[in-house]
Amino acid sequence: MPTPSPLVIALFVVSHSSESAIEGLETIGRIQGDEFWHHVGKENGGCVSPSSSSWKPLLRKALDSNAHLKHSVFFQLATIGANGRPSNRTVVFRGFQENGDKIQINTDVRSNKIEEIKHCPFGEICWYFTDSWEQFRINGTIDFIDGSNSDPAKLQQREKAWFMSSLKSRMQYLGPAPGIPVIDEGTAKENHLDPTAGPVDAFCLLVFDPEQVDYLNLKSNERLMFRSRQSSDGGKGWI
Repeated sequence: MPTPSPLVIALFVVSHSSESAIEGLETIGRIQGDEFWHHVGKENGGCVSPSSSSWKPLLRKALDSNAHLKHSVFFQLATIGANGRPSNRTVVFRGFQENGDKIQINTDVRSNKIEEIKHCPFGEICWYFTDSWEQFRINGTIDFIDGSNSDPAKLQQREKAWFMSSLKSRMQYLGPAPGIPVIDEGTAKENHLDPTAGPVDAFCLLVFDPEQVDYLNLKSNERLMFRSRQSSDGGKGWI
């Protein structure tokens, strides 16, 4: 049996009973060029073309089918530091922005990822759904919206994201900067937050704009690639 790729090993750790699915993944990995499109899909009589519908319905379906698992809204977000090295962390899905394709993430403006995004706005999401055996690798750019942003529309988006968060989640932004230990736990408990007050200075909204999506379904041995393109009217389409 050929040596599994790093991706195969990673997925084996997540679902150790998926030996047959892993073999399917290895098969998919060997398919190239036009032949690829004749192996990965079930639409159009078993052939999917590059002009297939967008990836978003697939992600929504995965979220729905895995909704009983609390960790289904967690995914990994990788960025690139000023030293050129990758940096990765687990974040929480906060919905799509204005019913579009952009993904929202709440974070602390004092975290290292903000400086990394300032240095290089490119990032990648890796999102694996353990029940349905689906993986989404989403490549794109990241914008951050903090209190100093000069765009009123973006500040409104930030405020909306703030109030959509639970009070417990909002309280986290009153503590010390990420990475700094809480010396006096009593002081942390004394922090008070007015539920009607707007975002605190530490609250930051990240907006991830997808440019390429690599979808993998280990149960059906499907792999679909989606790439964004600029439409004639200036909008965004997918191929």
